[in-house]
Amino acid sequence: MLAYINDDMEAFEVLYGRHRSRVFGFLLSRLKNHSEAEDVFQAVFAKLHRKRHQYKPEIPFLPWLFILARNTMIDHVRKRDAEGKHVTISEAAIENYAAPISDAPSIDVAIAELSRLSESQRQALELRFNQGLTFAEIAEQMQTSADNSRQIISRAIRKLRSLMVGTERRHGKN
Repeated sequence: MLAYINDDMEAFEVLYGRHRSRVFGFLLSRLKNHSEAEDVFQAVFAKLHRKRHQYKPEIPFLPWLFILARNTMIDHVRKRDAEGKHVTISEAAIENYAAPISDAPSIDVAIAELSRLSESQRQALELRFNQGLTFAEIAEQMQTSADNSRQIISRAIRKLRSLMVGTERRHGKN
């Protein structure tokens, strides 16, 4: 992303190639309409291009990209609903995806929670979500089996969820 911020268009191609299927899958799973998902998908990457200079390197890229995708999808659904087009996603579902970012624990808190993971868990999460590697590729880099790499990531995610729930409770959020 840092190279792309500095107008390296090849870096954009790498980002696009690495994350396009996950972003499209995310949109399709929520919109339930292939055509709409394609429209929003294109808007996400157009917005990524326009907002690339707003990216902060201390924030992991993949969560930032998915926030961008979620917000673009919500804008699309609201515009579509305002125009009276067919609704394929409920208002309750929109609210689930539209929780204000300010309600989420701060980046500092999230980084602190990440520090509570083991080194192998942090490494596996980095390889999976920041570098977009498959479980087999992670296994190769970590010199373990694909099943074990999947298990390390699964345990790390469960631990982060439990840590984040504890953080939300300490901050009075349910």
